[in-house]
Amino acid sequence: MPEELYFIKTNPNIAKINLYNKLCREEDHIMKFLHDDAKVSLEIIKNKVKDSVNDLSKEELSSIFTWFSSTYPADSEEAKTQLFINGIDLFYDIPREENIKAFQEILFNYENYSKQNLDFMVDAQNFNQFLIYGLFFTDIILEQKGSCTVLSHYLKPDYPSLYAVAEDHARERSSDQNNSLDLQRYFGDLYDLTKYYKGSVIKLHTL
Repeated sequence: MPEELYFIKTNPNIAKINLYNKLCREEDHIMKFLHDDAKVSLEIIKNKVKDSVNDLSKEELSSIFTWFSSTYPADSEEAKTQLFINGIDLFYDIPREENIKAFQEILFNYENYSKQNLDFMVDAQNFNQFLIYGLFFTDIILEQKGSCTVLSHYLKPDYPSLYAVAEDHARERSSDQNNSLDLQRYFGDLYDLTKYYKGSVIKLHTL
């Protein structure tokens, strides 16, 4: 499985029925992907899913993700479809190590500024603020190269403080970052996909 940074929305009501029943039907298969005492781990996962799939830990969700991926090794789109049917909506991903690293660095700067931890599962509203910061940051970098985008300028009047912070951070960073255009697209896509979403967004980094 290549390195990817996945973004996930969940539907606990669907997972409570579909994913729980799938776990019960295919116990022997999923236990191959669980660590320590697999049977105990499976019962813990089943109980969490029955209550809310959002209660799963990062490691537990990763095991489920690996289970689905191994079932459809040659068809990642079918794996995503089956995850969606079972209440796990893998709605966006960032490929390639260099882009993931750059995205995580921008996230780290924002976490230091906001005094928030946006590591694994984050409220969509807080995630949205980070995405706006990321849009500002990458746009300022691109402006230094003679490029610009409409969305950032549209949002700027509503978030002057956030823009000022992004401007300070961009000034401290080298403007010859080659993947700024890719990063801007990621932030823009994610903003569009989550701006009206009211639940939690999960970030899952696979290596």
